[in-house]
Amino acid sequence: MYKRNQTKKIKIGNIYIGHQDKVLIQSMCNIKTSKASQIIKQINKCALLGADMMRVSIMDKKDADAIKKIKKNISIPLIGDVHFDYKLALLAIKNGCDAIRINPGNISKEEEIKQIIDLAKKNNTVIRIGVNSGSIDKQIYDYDRPLNELDMIHSIDKQLNIFKKYQFDNIVLSLKGSNILTTINAYRIASEKYDYPLHIGITEASINEISLIRSSAGLSPLLLDGIGDTIRISISGNPYQEIVACKRLLHDLGLYDNYPTLISCPTCGRTMVDVTKLAKKVLTYLENNNIKLSVAIMGCVVNGPGEAKNADIGIAGGKGQYVLFKKGNIIKKINEKDAYLTLIEEINKMMNNN
Repeated sequence: MYKRNQTKKIKIGNIYIGHQDKVLIQSMCNIKTSKASQIIKQINKCALLGADMMRVSIMDKKDADAIKKIKKNISIPLIGDVHFDYKLALLAIKNGCDAIRINPGNISKEEEIKQIIDLAKKNNTVIRIGVNSGSIDKQIYDYDRPLNELDMIHSIDKQLNIFKKYQFDNIVLSLKGSNILTTINAYRIASEKYDYPLHIGITEASINEISLIRSSAGLSPLLLDGIGDTIRISISGNPYQEIVACKRLLHDLGLYDNYPTLISCPTCGRTMVDVTKLAKKVLTYLENNNIKLSVAIMGCVVNGPGEAKNADIGIAGGKGQYVLFKKGNIIKKINEKDAYLTLIEEINKMMNNN
């Protein structure tokens, strides 16, 4: 694996961010934080799916007070997301958040930031300075022209100067925009300028299909450059989708081993079996059972086994049937109705023999 940027190592809860090759996965709950029991259930499911940490909104005192109960019932670090009211940041820290996120665009007064810093020092709390293209310090950017990456960098710089003044460096940075090129440029500048861990993402990335394309386009160049210590793929929907999407992207870039590789053909006029239906069913099984094999579902026997010869195991369709192959070598023929169960049986044999 290629070398990643070795940023400052920071402890958040029971894990570390930065100065490692691992890119940590995070998402954000989409339930009001005061509904603690629902939040706990969602966070624990996210943890099972592969989330390394989760973020929650702190919109009022009830949200901040719920942190105590939530922290007692989860196993991964909790980040409190605070906007506008610095007092809520103080409450979130007091009640046990492992980290908080504040935005320079709406919490920028030095006297307020100093109070947050002082309490964070006492509680060993991480602070993420989270610049968002929709909320930039108004003295830097007044929305009368298109936003550029330097606006985001200057907003970070202004707040970092306050943190340096009060000698606080337990910091993570993010510079998330909805414009892909602006975001890429901002993170590249940040990676050269700062040694703090970087949380990367494309903000307001839209609904599922659009977000997957937009986020992959924006985050892959950064990850391949070795930039990024934590990642979120923002999808309009539930956080479970985001975590799976992060695992898939990191896996395809060689940054996440604990995930299956599914190969399937796009289908064409030669296809006489339902490749899409079978591929979806097989992927669900592989993901749910944490099977790390490379599995191919191909639509024809003309070149299916050859194209997928590097797969650990696979099947290629013919008229009402499939052939089963391992590492490109055909093993046997299977009736289409038996294809799924036979493939799963062979996969489980391979896993048991490992």
